[in-house]
Amino acid sequence: MQGVAYKRVVIKLSGEALAGEKGFGIDESMIAYVVDQIQKVKQLGVEVALIIGGGNFWRGRQALTMDRSSADHMGMLATVMNSIAVQDALEAAGIPTRVQTALTITRVAEPYILRKALRHLEKNRVVIFACGTGNPFFSTDTGAALRATEIHADVLLLAKNIDGVYDSDPRKNPDAKKIDEISYIDVIKRGLQAMDTTAISLCMENRVPIIAFALREQDGLVRAVQGERIGTIIHDC
Repeated sequence: MQGVAYKRVVIKLSGEALAGEKGFGIDESMIAYVVDQIQKVKQLGVEVALIIGGGNFWRGRQALTMDRSSADHMGMLATVMNSIAVQDALEAAGIPTRVQTALTITRVAEPYILRKALRHLEKNRVVIFACGTGNPFFSTDTGAALRATEIHADVLLLAKNIDGVYDSDPRKNPDAKKIDEISYIDVIKRGLQAMDTTAISLCMENRVPIIAFALREQDGLVRAVQGERIGTIIHDC
């Protein structure tokens, strides 16, 4: 395929990124930006799957007294709200989209079925995977790594509020240095906050490269798909 480095991609969006400056809920201008980026990527002929976190509504770890399983299931439902919002915006822009959930919620979305998801991608539909892995104690990062492996994605695009992976938290350390390229194992050994360890390990075992970059970076998704070196690439160095 001319003009792109990757034919099939999984895009992991953080829930916080969808909240924009508000910090909570959904910022419609951010959804409009995401739709614009996906539209441009689709015009290049790329097959697109999305996984969206739920941190703009709920995080399991914020429930100090609640049972962890209950809190995590609430977080999964938060990802469904985000997924439906993005699906609605994509379809309003003329992009056929299907939401598949790891928890069975057939009144609002399809259950996750791998072969059906692959068929949607082949038919040029965007597929949004909601509810992470469907199991408590696993993050949506791990869900993204799992789905990227299952659908044989060429890359996992990690779109966050930070423009890559740093040697320490840039929000706390003004001298933090951005890393342009790093191996999976070094991310784990150094305890870097790119994705959780389970997600990184799964990508490492299945050789799924990860590109971490800022969602708000100008045409970041398009540039990443085209092979431009932006953010941080995590792979077998």
